[in-house]
Amino acid sequence: MSLTNDIIKQKLTEKFGDQVTDFTDPYGMLTFSAPKELNLKVLNFLYDSPELKFRFLTDLCAVHYPDQAGKELAVVYHLHNLEDNVRVRFKVFTDISQPDVYTATGLFSSANWMERETYDFYGVNFVGHPNLKRILNVDEMDYFPMRKEYPLEDQSRVDKDDEMFGRGSMIGFKGEKKNEGAAIEEGKVN
Repeated sequence: MSLTNDIIKQKLTEKFGDQVTDFTDPYGMLTFSAPKELNLKVLNFLYDSPELKFRFLTDLCAVHYPDQAGKELAVVYHLHNLEDNVRVRFKVFTDISQPDVYTATGLFSSANWMERETYDFYGVNFVGHPNLKRILNVDEMDYFPMRKEYPLEDQSRVDKDDEMFGRGSMIGFKGEKKNEGAAIEEGKVN
């Protein structure tokens, strides 16, 4: 019997009921989420289950969703069943004001550095981590650079030519000119 997304979903819902939600399968990879308090239980189940056997942590990262109040930060686990060559994506969401998530280092030793990097760039506090500290940024930083808390560029700059960045007047559909983002003097046509 080959392992399919439907079988994985069925096993997860049998074990956790409606606590595991948001099942989708973009590009064939089963993606789901659970409350952050269950992250270790779900990870342990995926690891220990003789049918599922997700015993390789491919990646662990975070995503900042500034518009989702109470669920601004997502910790994303990519797991791989090497025997059946099946991958899943598991997400837990946390509030940015208290971004505490249990560490997965007891289950996956590779989570150690990935959790440190996630802490360094997003500020997720992995509770129980053996050595949670910055690894790429300086210790004196009092912010987390990958959070979407700052504008991408200085909007007051006047020395930029928007056309050089693909935002000025461009030829549009069927040769018509578009002037999106560029300031046009009255009476002048580009």
